[in-house]
Amino acid sequence: MKLFFYKTIFVAFVFFITFKITIGSTVKYVENKIYSLSSKENLEYIKQKIKDEMKVAVSKEEYIKKDDAILINQFIKKIQKDLNNQN
Repeated sequence: MKLFFYKTIFVAFVFFITFKITIGSTVKYVENKIYSLSSKENLEYIKQKIKDEMKVAVSKEEYIKKDDAILINQFIKKIQKDLNNQN
């Protein structure tokens, strides 16, 4: 019975270490990325980048290509038709 108990503890310990090395490090990396995105400086940087991209979009003569505009227009009409059918 002692041998079974020791083997079980050993297997659990090995599983825990393996989990921490593989999945735990990945989770920690993702958490750090999320925290770095939510910092004050990064939020200001992201806002500024969005504003810059909006300025570029406004300054362009034609932002959406004609075939894309037709597709978006058809999609919006389909949604409006479905919404009107719901009422």
